[in-house]
Order: sequence, then C-alpha cells, then structure tokens
Amino acid sequence: MNYQVSEKQGESLRIGLREIGEGQYEVTIGGETVHVDAVRSGRTIYSVIEEGQQFEVVVDEKGGHDFDVLVGGRIFHLESVDERTRLLAGPAAPVATGLQTVAAAMPGKVVKVSVPVGTAVDGGQGIVVLEAMKMENEIPSPIDGVVVEIAVREGDTVEAGSTLFIVEPTADVD
Repeated sequence: MNYQVSEKQGESLRIGLREIGEGQYEVTIGGETVHVDAVRSGRTIYSVIEEGQQFEVVVDEKGGHDFDVLVGGRIFHLESVDERTRLLAGPAAPVATGLQTVAAAMPGKVVKVSVPVGTAVDGGQGIVVLEAMKMENEIPSPIDGVVVEIAVREGDTVEAGSTLFIVEPTADVD
C-alpha cells in the first residue's frame, strides 16, 4: 500500500509499505527500499530492526490520519493519507462555482457529523466521518463556505453516491 506522508509544515514524501511476512515489511522511501522487522512491544511502542540495528518507535495516534512518532529522540508530526482515503475524498473536489454537493464514494455508516447546518467552514475541514470497510474516513468540505444542508445523521447507513452534505461557497452567501 502506498502512503503520502508529510511532516507538518514540512516536505511531503511518498512511502510504499508492503508486508512480506509476519512482522516483515518492505519500505520504500524516495525510491530507496529497505527491509524491516517490526513487532509491537507495548500499546503504542514498536520494536523495529533495520539492517541489523534495533530501535524503538512510539506512535501516538491523534485521530483520523494524524500521528506523533518518536524515533531516536526526535518527534515527527505526520499526516498520512492512503490510496483508499484519497479516493473517498475525491468526490469532495471543488467545482468552479455554485453549491457543492458531497456524496459518499462507497457504502458506509455515518459515525459523526462534525458541524451543524449554517456553520461557516474552510475547504478541507472535516464535516462527516464515514466508516467504510472498518476504517473511519473524515469527509471534508471541498471549499470555503457555509454548510447549507446535512443529508445524513449519525448512525445512518449510506450507499455509494448518496448525498452527505452541501456547502455554499462563501462568495455566494449573502
């Protein structure tokens, strides 16, 4: 699986992660591939061996796709979006003008509605959290604007193509 990982306010890297055996991974970063052994040794602690060197990695999930990772005394603040999440967010891409209707990319269950109708939102701000295939995916507003309709409630099951919410661009709001 490929991931886009970036340190907050930092350089973005594409990382490939492929499990090649139990606890054995092939990691590709910037075109260079390394093999690592990784074993969970605590709730958030992993013991990792890379090229004969052992080190601990502490992973603190911040929710969604945000993580703080402590490696070798350095903390990295990471945001990771896998291919599947990128596809789910795809329908949220902005259209030049007018109301923006955001639909579910696949069937799922609404686990959270983050804002009520009438809320001013920024492009990229999470509006609905949809659980699909046992993963929670935050569906963002495609534009800066005002939420004019939320077509779902927490607990609803939606089909692919079902409207989740509608945002009116800020420039169109009187």
